[in-house]
Amino acid sequence: MFGLTKSEVITDEKKIEQTLSRGVEAIFPNKDFLKSKLVKGERLTFYLGVDPTGATLHLGHAIPMKKLGELQKLGHQIIFLIGDFTAMIGDPTDKGAARKKLTRDQVLENCEKYKEQASKFISFSGSNKALLKYNSEWLGEMDFADVLDLASQMTVDQMLKRDMFAKRMEENKPIYIHEFMYPLMQGYDSVAMDVDGEVGGNDQTFNMLAGRDLMKSLKNKEKFVIATKLLTDSSGKKMGKTEGNMVSLDQTPEDVFGKVMSWTDNLIIPGFEIVTDVSFEEIETIKGALASGANPKDSKVRLAKEIVTIIHDADAAEKAHQNFEKTFSKGEVPEDVQEITTEHGSHIKDALVKSGIVSSNTDWRRLVESKAVTYAGTDELITDAYMKAEKDMTLRIGKKRFVKLNVK
Repeated sequence: MFGLTKSEVITDEKKIEQTLSRGVEAIFPNKDFLKSKLVKGERLTFYLGVDPTGATLHLGHAIPMKKLGELQKLGHQIIFLIGDFTAMIGDPTDKGAARKKLTRDQVLENCEKYKEQASKFISFSGSNKALLKYNSEWLGEMDFADVLDLASQMTVDQMLKRDMFAKRMEENKPIYIHEFMYPLMQGYDSVAMDVDGEVGGNDQTFNMLAGRDLMKSLKNKEKFVIATKLLTDSSGKKMGKTEGNMVSLDQTPEDVFGKVMSWTDNLIIPGFEIVTDVSFEEIETIKGALASGANPKDSKVRLAKEIVTIIHDADAAEKAHQNFEKTFSKGEVPEDVQEITTEHGSHIKDALVKSGIVSSNTDWRRLVESKAVTYAGTDELITDAYMKAEKDMTLRIGKKRFVKLNVK
């Protein structure tokens, strides 16, 4: 996938410029300094850290992972760091209240698939393979004296300058001491691994710069920070697990395609620029077409196919597109409909709740009352929330969900 057969550093200025520009919000201390080192052929070590606070990575993680992969393709050493220790603290970034603390078992269960999902963007094999590390290797070994020494590297005033802490103080919400420790511990990751640079989303800038400060004070070493742009929804909120509007990397091709098609039109151009490898020239053409009144759906279909290809492959993207057209444009029933079996004469709601297709009896009643349930293929409304299973049927629930009930 990556074509890495040797670890020579690539110094092509055009490739380096694109790596440092596309999808990048900011570079610290500055872009020119980092570029000069890359052009000279210095082999640097960059890392990306991810806390396993959920069972899957999502498209928000994919953006910095893609940037890390680009640096790997240039021949630099990269590290994919799983924050198994920091995940138990919880990153307070953008949080109006303290995160719920996770147990060690929850953290380990969450990160089981992370390496597999990250391998879509970075290579863990070959002569320039990515390293996989866990920050419990060093943070878990610190004693209280070590923690106090680390805490002496930053002031309370520095912490309180963070937007989310200042906001909590204004709203008289508590700030816990362990939350102050998070930027220090994430920052110490850089020191422990002795890296040259860190890649992360723009929302992680404070934490990444904490690592830069620690590197200077503890090792007298420069550390570069590459902050990537964020995908934000129409309200300006970043797309992610907490907000519930992000594409997860373990979703089916059909679900990924449908989720991208549900994005607002203002995400089309940022999506192409930040997530895909579509050339700037093509993106400018798409932008011009949209400005001239072209149907946004056509561009969104292209974007959805590009993203499904990245997460799965081109064949899956084409099938997902065909399925979407059948389901949404032509009103046809997709081929891979989920099937469940229920007893003759039983309430269909019981089978739907048991199978997890609807979350509860209340959810089912709400869907029926809002006219969101029909017989697939005919669009005949189901109006009785307590209807019984008398014969096999295929239901359409909302716009995207289909289920076939086999009655025995």
